[in-house]
Amino acid sequence: MSSIRITFLGTGTSQGVPLIGCQCGICLSTDPKDKRLRSSIMIESESTTVVIDSGPDFRQQLLRQDVRKLDALIFTHSHKDHIAGMDDIRAFNYLQGKPVDVFASIETQEVIRNEFPYVFSNSNYPGIPKLNMHTLDGDTPFKVGDLSFLPIRVMHHKMPVLGFRINDFTYITDANFIEEEELKKVLGSKVLVLNALRREEHISHFTLDQAIALSVRMGASQTYFTHISHQLGLYADVEKELPYGINLAYDTLSINI
Repeated sequence: MSSIRITFLGTGTSQGVPLIGCQCGICLSTDPKDKRLRSSIMIESESTTVVIDSGPDFRQQLLRQDVRKLDALIFTHSHKDHIAGMDDIRAFNYLQGKPVDVFASIETQEVIRNEFPYVFSNSNYPGIPKLNMHTLDGDTPFKVGDLSFLPIRVMHHKMPVLGFRINDFTYITDANFIEEEELKKVLGSKVLVLNALRREEHISHFTLDQAIALSVRMGASQTYFTHISHQLGLYADVEKELPYGINLAYDTLSINI
């Protein structure tokens, strides 16, 4: 099994951290690990580069990491903080001389088509993003280059969202409930990523305690929390509270698996 490299392009919730106009201690923190763009990860193997979710900060994230190659863009769901930056795949159309493969559920595709109608029009206007759309059903494994993906169905309140397992790595964001049958897909992961929005109960996200409990149950050697709001607390403070093998992710964190 070949190794993969995971880079957290963003680890923040829908408004990012700091929030516009907020004067709380987290938003005013000078610690770079408290600065969070919208949640997204990049997965790299020896020959393949894939990004999961392209939020409003997509361009900024790719420039920060000096990304020069993109084989596929995969979507977890259709909320704006996960799809808004899709237009910027145009750069890779130019660099690579071909469309970019895009993977999404039927429900997510419908929103994408409404948000970016010019991409799917018959006008063939010069400079619009070129993509090959692939449909995910939530059950069927798929491949991008030498990377194999297993979709995991999770719920974001009443909204179906997809997590993904790649080898021994599992990524789940924007969830507050996972069926037992789907949790079986997570078992055996060496590295697990879960959303942990804040401490207080939330209608559509795991709280910190809920994410810790699920991590312990799944038994991953290492867990990282993402999709974090300013309500969770300072990175340095929260890190001291977490059990061994569980950490907060932060923007630009890279791990090899």
